[in-house]
Amino acid sequence: MTFGSHPPATGGRVAIIGAGHVGATAAYALMLRALFREIVLVDSNFALAEAEAADLSDANALARPAHIWAGTYADVAGAQIAVITAGAATHGSESRLSVAARSAIIVDQCVADMIAAGFDGLILVAANPVDLMALVAFRRAGLPAARVIGTGTLLDTSRLRQNLAHRLGLAPGVIDGVVLGEHGDTEVVAFSALRIGGLDLDGFESGGERLDRVIVAGEIRDAGYKIIAGKGHTSFGVATAIVRICETIVRDERTVLPVSTLLTGQFGIADLYLSLPCILGAGGVDRILLPDLSDGEQAALLSSAAALRRAIDRMDAAMPTVAG
Repeated sequence: MTFGSHPPATGGRVAIIGAGHVGATAAYALMLRALFREIVLVDSNFALAEAEAADLSDANALARPAHIWAGTYADVAGAQIAVITAGAATHGSESRLSVAARSAIIVDQCVADMIAAGFDGLILVAANPVDLMALVAFRRAGLPAARVIGTGTLLDTSRLRQNLAHRLGLAPGVIDGVVLGEHGDTEVVAFSALRIGGLDLDGFESGGERLDRVIVAGEIRDAGYKIIAGKGHTSFGVATAIVRICETIVRDERTVLPVSTLLTGQFGIADLYLSLPCILGAGGVDRILLPDLSDGEQAALLSSAAALRRAIDRMDAAMPTVAG
């Protein structure tokens, strides 16, 4: 390798469906990470996708070589991973679940167009409400559930580690913790499964000030709303989560990440997408792990699943074609 050169990209092509704030930021982060040789942006507003691709290409001249362009669903067909960021945006205090029917129309059509064009790769859904939209994508795609994944609570887990690191005066990387369930208002912070240097949280706190777990969980849950209130949208955090998931798939890392996947009886929950720790590799979700939870956390997880189930019923009632 000559001076100034960079290692080649690991993957072939990634397609970003939706060139808005999240899609464009994800494309930029993927370019800087040099994960793919080709990045194609697809959007119903082709002029927007074209402008973002041109801007990214300008930046790419000073980064690592990649071909970046605005394309069509014919270009998605050749992608290893298709990232769906297109969906209905929340406004003000709207919850993620409240835009489910609007997002479902968009995601369902995106997936239908992808499959019609011949796509047979892995789908990563980042559109909100992500658990429901991952289910919509799975229903429409006809692909194995392992290859239809939602970004889930990976971002929430990152927020948890950052929050605790700040409070405890530690580096985020030393905190082994996870957020489970819905990526939304019913998410569950698994404090009983949290470890720091092999110690549970109670053991780490012994002799010091005890954290208020209710306050911490509330801050994690409301973090996205706070960002949206200030800047109108979120982008950097979820884009980084997208990159991390793509990275572990493209490099077949078999990393454990909390992503939204189809449950088949875990904790008594089936036929529903929500987040549990998953082993991810080249084929998508290889295995769903079941962390040791307290009775209260298991009950909260079941409540989260029930809330998602009710939201699915409302979505299906509003969009009967999506249900089939």
